Amino acid sequence: MARNLHLLLTVAWKNNSVMLIDQTKLPNKLVYVKCKDYKEVADAIKKLVVRGAPAIGVTAAFGLALAVQESKAKTLQELMTDLDTAFNTLRATRPTAVNLFWALERVMDKAKKARVLHEAKKVVLDEALKMSEEDIHANRQMGAIGAKLFRDGEVVLTHCNAGSLATVAYGTALGVIRAARESGKRLSVIATETRPVMQGSRLTAFELQHDGIDVSLIPDTAVGHMMAKGAISRVIVGADRVLRTGHVFNKIGTYQVAILANRHKVPFYVAAPLSTFDFESSPEDVVIEERSVDEVVKVGKKRIAPKRVRVFNPAFDMTPPELITGIITERGVLMPPFEKNLKALLG
Repeated sequence: MARNLHLLLTVAWKNNSVMLIDQTKLPNKLVYVKCKDYKEVADAIKKLVVRGAPAIGVTAAFGLALAVQESKAKTLQELMTDLDTAFNTLRATRPTAVNLFWALERVMDKAKKARVLHEAKKVVLDEALKMSEEDIHANRQMGAIGAKLFRDGEVVLTHCNAGSLATVAYGTALGVIRAARESGKRLSVIATETRPVMQGSRLTAFELQHDGIDVSLIPDTAVGHMMAKGAISRVIVGADRVLRTGHVFNKIGTYQVAILANRHKVPFYVAAPLSTFDFESSPEDVVIEERSVDEVVKVGKKRIAPKRVRVFNPAFDMTPPELITGIITERGVLMPPFEKNLKALLG
C-alpha cells in the first residue's frame, strides 16, 4: 500500500502575502520566498523562482490580489486603473505558457463585474484562492484518469518538471505517476536532466525522492539509447500550451523525445489541465520564449563556452499531434483526432 504523500505546496496565500518555494535554490535548499507586492511576483515569475504553467497562472492571480491590497484607490475606477497596471506588468513576464494569460484574464473579468470598490477587492482574492483549490482538484482528477493507462512495474520517462513544483500541488505528469502509485502500482521513473536549466535533475529527481518514488536520472542525449534497449515502456510530459489541434508546446527537448518515442513505438502521453488549452491560436501564432545566453554558456558562475560564440536558447518547442498518443485532462483522455474529439470532450 502506498504511503500518504506529504505534498510540496509550491504557491500559497499566507498572511496577506504570496509564499513561493524558491525553485532556483533546489535541490540543495528548500526555502520559501515571500512576495509582498505584485512587482515582486512578476520578478519571481521572470527569474524562475516559480515556474510551470499552472503554478505561474495561480501565482499571477495572487499578484493581482496583492495589487488590490496595496492600491490606495478611493473609487472603483481608480482601483481598476491600478489593476490594469499590475495586469500588464504580470502579463509581460513570460510569453509562452498560456495559463498566465488565462488566470489574469479570469480574475480581471470578475473584477470588471463588481459594482462597488469593496466588492471588487473581495472578488479578486476570492477568485485567486478558488483557482488555487481548482488546480489541486484538477490535478487529482487528471491523476486518477491517467493512472489507469499505466501497468504495474512499468518504467516511465518524463522530461522537465511537471510535478507539484509546476502546479500549486500534486502535479500534472507527475500527478499521474503519483496517482498510479497511490492505487498500488509500482512505477519506476526515468527523468531527463532537462538542460540548460536542469529542471529534471534539480526538481523532478528531488520531488520524486521526496515522495519515495523510484527515480533514475539520465542525460537528455541518452533517451534514444534507453528506448533502443527497451528500457522505457511509456513517456509522460506536461505542457505549457496545448492548441485545439493537438499541437503541444512544452520544455525544449520534448519534440526530440516524442520523435524517439514514435520511432521505438513507445506510447507518448501529455498531461495538461484544460486551463493550459489555447482554443484560438494556430501553431505559427505562438511566441517561443528566448531566454538568457548565460543559461547555456555557464554552469553556475563558471563559463564553459568561448566568449562571443553565438547562442540560441529557446525555452520551448512544439510537438505535433501525430507524435502524441493521448492528452490526459481532468475531463478524460483526449485521443486523436484531437480537434474533433476535443469538441466531444467539452460537450
